Amino acid sequence: MNKYKILALGLLFDTIGYISFIIPGIGEFSDIVWAPLSGWIMTKLYKGKPGNIAGVISFIEEVMPGLDVIPTFTLMWLYTYVFSGKKNKVA
Repeated sequence: MNKYKILALGLLFDTIGYISFIIPGIGEFSDIVWAPLSGWIMTKLYKGKPGNIAGVISFIEEVMPGLDVIPTFTLMWLYTYVFSGKKNKVA
């Protein structure tokens, strides 16, 4: 998959994670469903040990109240394609 498609998906998934701020009360309940799903999606977008670690971090970030402001998918994309120096790592 193209790295920019992964970025677009990551932005979409980070936006979905922000839903709990839009709907007070109900939104935090939605994290019960979204937290494990976001962790699983992260492991599918980024393979290997980095993807597994990011999946756990994504799960924890979504399940903990108030931490939804952290754009985990975008940060993982930056780590993978900008900071680690990989040109086009395929998921």
